Amino acid sequence: MLSNWKGPQFIGEDSKIKNRRRFINICLQRLYRRSGFNALPMIALGFLGIILLGSFLLALPVASATDAPVPWFDALFTATSAVCVTGLVVRDTGTAYSTFGHVVLLLLIQIGGLGFMTFATLIFRMLGRGISMRERMIMQDSLNEDEMGGVVQLISWVARSAFTVELAGAALFAIRFIPIYGPGRGAFFALFHAVSAFCNAGFDLFGGGRSLTGFTGDILMNLTACGLVIIGGLGFGVLHDMLQKRRFRRFRLHTKLVLVSYFALLVGGMLIVLALEWGNPGTLGPLSVKDKLLAALFQSVTLRTAGFNTVDQAALRDCTKLIGGFLMLIGAAPASTGGGIKVTTLAILVLTVRMVARGESSIVVFERRIDRALIQRTVAIAFIAIAVAFVDICALSVLQPGAAFLDLYYESVSAVGTVGISAIGSANLVPLSRILIIITMYIGRIGPLTMALLFMRRQSRAKELIRYPEDRVMIG
Repeated sequence: MLSNWKGPQFIGEDSKIKNRRRFINICLQRLYRRSGFNALPMIALGFLGIILLGSFLLALPVASATDAPVPWFDALFTATSAVCVTGLVVRDTGTAYSTFGHVVLLLLIQIGGLGFMTFATLIFRMLGRGISMRERMIMQDSLNEDEMGGVVQLISWVARSAFTVELAGAALFAIRFIPIYGPGRGAFFALFHAVSAFCNAGFDLFGGGRSLTGFTGDILMNLTACGLVIIGGLGFGVLHDMLQKRRFRRFRLHTKLVLVSYFALLVGGMLIVLALEWGNPGTLGPLSVKDKLLAALFQSVTLRTAGFNTVDQAALRDCTKLIGGFLMLIGAAPASTGGGIKVTTLAILVLTVRMVARGESSIVVFERRIDRALIQRTVAIAFIAIAVAFVDICALSVLQPGAAFLDLYYESVSAVGTVGISAIGSANLVPLSRILIIITMYIGRIGPLTMALLFMRRQSRAKELIRYPEDRVMIG
């Protein structure tokens, strides 16, 4: 049972503690595998329960800004979008909902961004309640962590760090919002948009579907929003590793891959937007050089599943929408507030192509070798995500015969990647299309994590009892 335990190493007090923790973690992992407990349904049902609760709250008369309550179907769409931190809406968030509705949305976005188990853990600790083994298993899976030991402390750190960053972002936003909306409303606007940006949700309260188009050239607003989106999208494990080790060469392989791939996509996306939209009269054309650079940077950041926009998405050129859809599907980093198939998935796919092109037998990057089972899971996750997007696009093209195909493609990939930017306007979708987008947002939020954990668990348990002879198949 404890074949991985190397015995005590009496080198010092720190070594004793590390060995003891490792011993406990191995025991927990073995118990976890033998128990047969599956946390995946709990994670999926937890998100679903919060969505349903949020939809009923948003459908209450007190949540509406008018005398007529918001229809439950529209409230369901909004709640799904908020919990899945997407940002697609069928009703104008700023004008359709009251202050109560905005507070409900704020809580749904926060819970969806950090995960319901994070909030459950905080409540349990405030009440002085212990965390059971089963709950620790769910926490481990929700954070996609390899070790169960210390997961409660990690979740507490995640919550403290998230709230600190959001408050700092709100303070910077308040510099602009308080002079415009007054102290009370301006402070709430600042907090709401800080949480929405950090959680990569993209909800705004400006009304009229304007998002941040009124601040296209505002350096403070743009850089604050970009900073919040990036910090939330890098992943809590990456942030924790960076704060602990501080030097790139000491980072874990996962952290290195996330940083390199995330910022490579960020810079590449910015250059593509600049090249394709520089003279477009509907987007970057009328702006100054400084504002063009700022708008291109923000567009690239928002494609990492942020959902905000400072330029009109409907006015983008077709080639920009096509490439933008690909970038949206990739998304942010694992165990982050963002969605998509994740930047590490793309990194491993690219490294796999390089391995095959060089005729190598394994992937070696940063002096570390990637496990072949991880490569297989990566290919499976990417294929399934592309298949979901393909089916979704085809279904939307049938349900919306008069709409431009690229706009439907943009909408579909935005839902799969939980991005939230739209070129067609989700309010223009027919009811069946809205149902399809609701399902797609839900799959996009819990799908990549669920698939990764499911494949990992099945591969760890799979045993080849019979090995058949190999044969050759022609490809290419």
